[in-house]
Amino acid sequence: MGALGWAGCGDGAARHGDDPMVPAAPEQDPQSPDAGPGGTGITDAGTDAGTGGTDAGTDAGTGGTDAGTDAGTPETVQTYPLPSAPGWTFYNQQRGAPRYVYGITADQGGNVWVAGGEEGLFLLKKGDTTFQRFTMSEGLRPFGRMRDGVGGPPPGMPYLKVISVAGGRDGTVFVGYAGKPPQPGKPTCEDEWDQAENAHREPDASVYKSGDADKVTLKANGTLEVVHYDIHTGPTKVAAEMRGREKLCTIYRIAYDPVKEVVWFGGNHGFAMGNAKFDGNVPSYCWDPRPWNTQQSPQFKWEFQCAGLYEHVHPAITGAGGELLSDRYYGIAITENHDVFFGGQIRSTRFYYGSNGDNYWSGQSQTEDAAYEGNRIDIWPDQVANYPTAAQRVDDNVSGMALASNGGVWASSFYYGLARLSANGTVETRVMQDLVNYTPAKGGTAAMAPTSAVATDPRDGSLWVGANWWGGITRLKDGATVKYSGDVFGNTLTSVSSVSDIQFDRSGSRRRVLVSFEGTKNAKTGVVTPGLIGIYDGD
Repeated sequence: MGALGWAGCGDGAARHGDDPMVPAAPEQDPQSPDAGPGGTGITDAGTDAGTGGTDAGTDAGTGGTDAGTDAGTPETVQTYPLPSAPGWTFYNQQRGAPRYVYGITADQGGNVWVAGGEEGLFLLKKGDTTFQRFTMSEGLRPFGRMRDGVGGPPPGMPYLKVISVAGGRDGTVFVGYAGKPPQPGKPTCEDEWDQAENAHREPDASVYKSGDADKVTLKANGTLEVVHYDIHTGPTKVAAEMRGREKLCTIYRIAYDPVKEVVWFGGNHGFAMGNAKFDGNVPSYCWDPRPWNTQQSPQFKWEFQCAGLYEHVHPAITGAGGELLSDRYYGIAITENHDVFFGGQIRSTRFYYGSNGDNYWSGQSQTEDAAYEGNRIDIWPDQVANYPTAAQRVDDNVSGMALASNGGVWASSFYYGLARLSANGTVETRVMQDLVNYTPAKGGTAAMAPTSAVATDPRDGSLWVGANWWGGITRLKDGATVKYSGDVFGNTLTSVSSVSDIQFDRSGSRRRVLVSFEGTKNAKTGVVTPGLIGIYDGD
């Protein structure tokens, strides 16, 4: 890992989660990660005010839920024929796919992995025609470890919801989970740790320790090897949060860098980086149950290798009331020099990782420090640059990012279509009207092109853009557009469901585009439209 120094090591799409670093010795981190943008003194404690409240419910108008029948509303499943179109192969529940499809990816061996929400993780092995299903019974671990002396599981009922996937080496996938929904009136997984402390009560570990991510490897005997990324920071590491930090829990997108052997997690509140070679074996002192701030434990220590990751960074801004504004990092794009663009609900950033010789903390500085305000990118600008009120904000609601030919990235928005950014984050162009679901302005309603996924074709550089409602897919190539809509996927699906993910299988010599339609449930009528998986290998 070079300058990262993973000493002692064994070697965050879905679109709505149910809501919704490295000193070698135990010393304070070289940065104060949550001192707020420009050292404003704002910490992460408490709710990120104004970012849409909790993660519960619908994110950015995406609709749908895994949660069975709503009270008093009988559930009805709306069936539709399996589509058929040249170059496309489709998979539905009859072929082993999940009812709701939150993400899709391929590993380096050409195996296809699918995020199936509360149904778990699904696998279509290369050459097979039917999916396999994996749940907690097979080893998935959507929860972290307790500081109880042995690193045991949190007490309480665990919660499984797979919402993001990124393929790794042959047979390996990185899996992102949604945090556990809290009891009515209680804080979300992002805020339970802090708000319980403020309320002088015991925090609910089944909530604040829920979610995060796994590295899942299929073994030769068909069973799984699972390594969990407990995305948190233990005690004594962050000056403003000395009792430890538990903020990231819902992982919306994941990206794997096979050259650096790191994996990037885009989550609620911020983003994190994991060691892709992490094997889960950590020193026993990581689970030291002693109080960290008493005379009985002056040598208490917790290291970043205890979690196999560094967390977290955010291009946050400060709202008019002094609140920290940062949430929902769906956009991740790894550049050729191994910097990473991250796109969020409020701001985006180029995280200068490779540019700084793989120094995570220097990259953090160039996103969060006052001198780098310009690297907190406002793609669809607020009415004022700093300290906006809720009424003055125009949240970008980035839904995805993909590399562009100019050295920058394309960013998609759940509302505003596409924008192309230069390598330094300058907005060069915006695209709405050419997209399959463009809706012109009418009356007091602004023009829209709700966009939920975007990916760059490694074969020809064309851009594949998924609609968040009302459409299907737009392919932008050489100044022209190709639209895959009801004629390909059927009108039932394209009229109600979003394209939750688009990725590419890079293992073979032919183009192979992986597309997932999430599926949805109408909360008022109880009508369920199941999701769909499409794989395209045409020109």
